[in-house]
Amino acid sequence: MSRLTVISLFAGCGGSSLGYKMAGCEMLAAVERDPHAVSTYRANHPETLLLDEDITQLDPHQIMTMLNLKSGELDILDGSPPCQGFSLAGARQVHDPRNRLFLDYIRFLQAFQPKAFVMENVPGLVSGKMQSTFQEIIQALKACGYTVQARVLNAAHYGVPQARKRLIILGIRNDLNRVPKHPQPVTLPISFREATRTLYEIGLIQVPVGRALAIARALQAGESGAHLHQRYQQKGHDFSLIRLHWHKPSPTVCKTIRPGQCGLLHPVEDRFLSIGELKRVCSFPDDFQLSGPFEQQWGRLGNAVPHLFMKAIAESIGKQLKGEH
Repeated sequence: MSRLTVISLFAGCGGSSLGYKMAGCEMLAAVERDPHAVSTYRANHPETLLLDEDITQLDPHQIMTMLNLKSGELDILDGSPPCQGFSLAGARQVHDPRNRLFLDYIRFLQAFQPKAFVMENVPGLVSGKMQSTFQEIIQALKACGYTVQARVLNAAHYGVPQARKRLIILGIRNDLNRVPKHPQPVTLPISFREATRTLYEIGLIQVPVGRALAIARALQAGESGAHLHQRYQQKGHDFSLIRLHWHKPSPTVCKTIRPGQCGLLHPVEDRFLSIGELKRVCSFPDDFQLSGPFEQQWGRLGNAVPHLFMKAIAESIGKQLKGEH
């Protein structure tokens, strides 16, 4: 595909940016405030202008001037507004202030008027008490002048060895007279064994501690702490430990790891996945640079959009912009 231009908001450590680059796009700029994510992004995307500022204080018109862009010239605006308030894994607080950061995405969309946009978020946004927020987001996107389609996709169908479901909202500007289409599945699920078969340097490792270690030792392949409680007819499952199965994809990688409470365990060893294994599970290349302690590196990968997933989305939207399907 030709060099479509992309700007990424809430860019994290650069998983989606890597996907766009693999799809042949040019990453003009990215916005990210978390200092650990910023350092990782810069290490892996040194050629991209990275604005490590509070997005609520950024003026999109100033960025357009910096990039010598006029409204309507950008091809794709990408963004993953924070999802903690929407996630089924969290408290799902309707009034979590992070839920309103999508308004800054809308503000940038209004200013840049790109040919297309891609917004990624958690599936929990379309269920239960969050549905009203989802409808608000969809109406705001349409009001910016876009034809909008939203679907929940599973990264496991796009070359990622992880059963990670994400809400992908696509939009194409109305004057282009095209309806956005999500990419069709391209692969069958990839097992953990297949994903790590050629991994020889596993990288940093960490083991559970305290009661979590005792629970880990009792877990069989494919079981979670919740299953263990059910097996012994105990109530509650305050330990979110999951032991992977060799012949299945990894479950969704959590954004945080706590050695005394939660994390993904190796199929047979009483330890968490190593950073090298986690890179494979998240479809990142082995040479993707990470810094800091184990927990920090885990957080960067767990919070990232798997790049092979975004590559498939970028290729699909790129073909639509070129009128190929």
